[in-house]
Amino acid sequence: MHYLLIYNVSEDYLTRRAEFRTEHLKLAWESFNKGELILGGALDSPVDTAILLFQGESPQAAEQFAEHDPYVLNNLVKSWSVREWKTVVGDSAANPIRV
Repeated sequence: MHYLLIYNVSEDYLTRRAEFRTEHLKLAWESFNKGELILGGALDSPVDTAILLFQGESPQAAEQFAEHDPYVLNNLVKSWSVREWKTVVGDSAANPIRV
């Protein structure tokens, strides 16, 4: 299954993220290397949201990532949520539907 970790970032996110970016990226690459995180990044124009795509049997990896992310712990993220994403098309779709 796929899960989206959705961050609503603070207004000062761009000016403050450099201080925590190395630690955040280290956590992200560790999660990637464990096969949990597939992709992650911030949306542009405006930079007000970031989305990280996780895979697994439950949302636990995404939730634990957010709970340990220095961006969250240092208030660069105003709020976050995890949503199951019912992927149906593509080689990596969790629930492929072919017609």
